[in-house]
Amino acid sequence: MNVKTSAKVKTLGDAASGAIEKYFRKTTAHEAEVIKDKDAEELHQMRVGLRRLRSAVTGFAPVLDWPKEASERKIGKVGRILGTLRDLDVMLESLQNRYYPNLPTEEQEVLDEALSSLLKQRRRALKKVRAVLERKSYQSLKKSIEDWLEKPQFRAIEHLPVAEVLPDLLLPQVSEFFLHPAWLLGTEYEDGKVKVCEDLNESAVEEKLAAEGTILHDLRKQAKRVRYLMNLFGDFYSETYEVYVEDVKAVQECLGDIQDCEVLGEFLTDFVDRDLQKELPQLAGILAENRYAAWQKWQILQRRYLSSEIRQGLRSTLINPVIKDAANGDSSEQN
Repeated sequence: MNVKTSAKVKTLGDAASGAIEKYFRKTTAHEAEVIKDKDAEELHQMRVGLRRLRSAVTGFAPVLDWPKEASERKIGKVGRILGTLRDLDVMLESLQNRYYPNLPTEEQEVLDEALSSLLKQRRRALKKVRAVLERKSYQSLKKSIEDWLEKPQFRAIEHLPVAEVLPDLLLPQVSEFFLHPAWLLGTEYEDGKVKVCEDLNESAVEEKLAAEGTILHDLRKQAKRVRYLMNLFGDFYSETYEVYVEDVKAVQECLGDIQDCEVLGEFLTDFVDRDLQKELPQLAGILAENRYAAWQKWQILQRRYLSSEIRQGLRSTLINPVIKDAANGDSSEQN
């Protein structure tokens, strides 16, 4: 591997201000188009920018003297309002393009009414998005970040070389990821070892998801936090690091597929106000199949990350940064 050398050692303060500016600019670049509501991708990209900005503020918290007007909590609040609209877009796209064409006429008629209901919800959600982006509190948030970027304020550790403290920034979040109880969903303890249950049929998986599915969603959120934080520092590590980043992304996406099916099923159940299996049997069956397929993918990742070798491998990678020029920030721009 070719390693670039830098004439100037990048400090923790340099890395923090660079990441925050990058994602703040990414966020605001899409703002005008989100208000116009001509392209759903603009909303998606602004939401991604906010998530990454929030991740940068959280990840670099130990070094930042950060304005209260732009707190992680306030950034998250704006992100959640945009997220509601984005989630509705995802549901509409999924129902219209993925499921609708594969249903019999009688189920399509029911779905037509459901889609009409979703469109009404979307109009209300768009109104809230436009309102929050025009609100004084959001304008104050943006101004406080602009002011901070003009004259960044840090704590005493700002001058530490970033590569020397990376393990201290990354390991706490990765530890939370490893210790999450969702890794034990659908496992058994046998001969002193945790074993993934391989004999769960579709019905058993449905029962487990109904009873404990929320902890998988929580692990998905933790995976997202870890991935966004790791993405900030890809240029300080070898290719092995990127393999682990892709693993975390795979966990996030796989659990996201399960969650999307759950949310869609809950919406449709509430809409028909009765047993979904009776009202929309073919659609209910497709949703169950998709959940089960996503569960099987999850079990592959689950086995991998219940392995002590894999976990130790990631820990070892994190404590051994490669000293090189990371002036261009992270190399990943996936959502």
